Amino acid sequence: MTRTLRDCATKVPEVTLVFWIIKIAATTLGETGGDTVTMTMNLGYLAGTAIFLAALIVLVIAQIAARKFHPLLYWATIVASTTAGTTMADFADRSLGIGYTGGSSLLLACLLSVLALWYWTQGSVSVETVSRPKVEAFYWTAITLSQTLGTALGDWTADTSGLGYGGGAILFTVALAACAAAYYWTSVSRVLLFWAAFILTRPLGATVGDFLDKPVHDGGLALSRPIASAVIAVFILACLAVLPQRAGRHPALSQSSP
Repeated sequence: MTRTLRDCATKVPEVTLVFWIIKIAATTLGETGGDTVTMTMNLGYLAGTAIFLAALIVLVIAQIAARKFHPLLYWATIVASTTAGTTMADFADRSLGIGYTGGSSLLLACLLSVLALWYWTQGSVSVETVSRPKVEAFYWTAITLSQTLGTALGDWTADTSGLGYGGGAILFTVALAACAAAYYWTSVSRVLLFWAAFILTRPLGATVGDFLDKPVHDGGLALSRPIASAVIAVFILACLAVLPQRAGRHPALSQSSP
């Protein structure tokens, strides 16, 4: 029994309200942290992408090599994916000149392709099955693409649609509330709702992050990006310390139970 439980344990946290609170904070940190490097430090989008992508690759390797779920390692990897997503989306949208609409469309196609390949080869895209290296590779690829897509969607909503940062944050909050309502009161696929909510938390974090650090004349509060990033990071660490997380339950566990 012990060996079965160890082998079947997932490498990702149980999806609870605490998970979503930390996820939104992590995506906001990704926006302010990414902008700190590319804008405040003036390193540019290409250099920022190289820095955060390198950090992401190292952390993903460590996450896959780990034998069990480690909250600090997992959320460090999530933050790396969201900061890398911020700089990659900004590089594609602005430096490559394909625009928010083009960037969002391209990233959505890439994400759907990865999820389709994941489902085709593994039979499921549920996070409850993330316990083996191959599945983890699909998981972190999908996570990074969803973070990048969310950044592009947040920028498109705030800038192109004319809603602004506050309006964009409200829009994505309502969309997340709709996902929660569907979870509790409908029979819509829980896997579909998870990925929809996971994607939506990123543009919510992007618009909140931009609202915090963009100039007042652009609709922001003009707060210091490094200070805002530090405060959000402390909040995440406090959540991990006060609200301990446990690994999600793998479906095989129920099959191995007496």
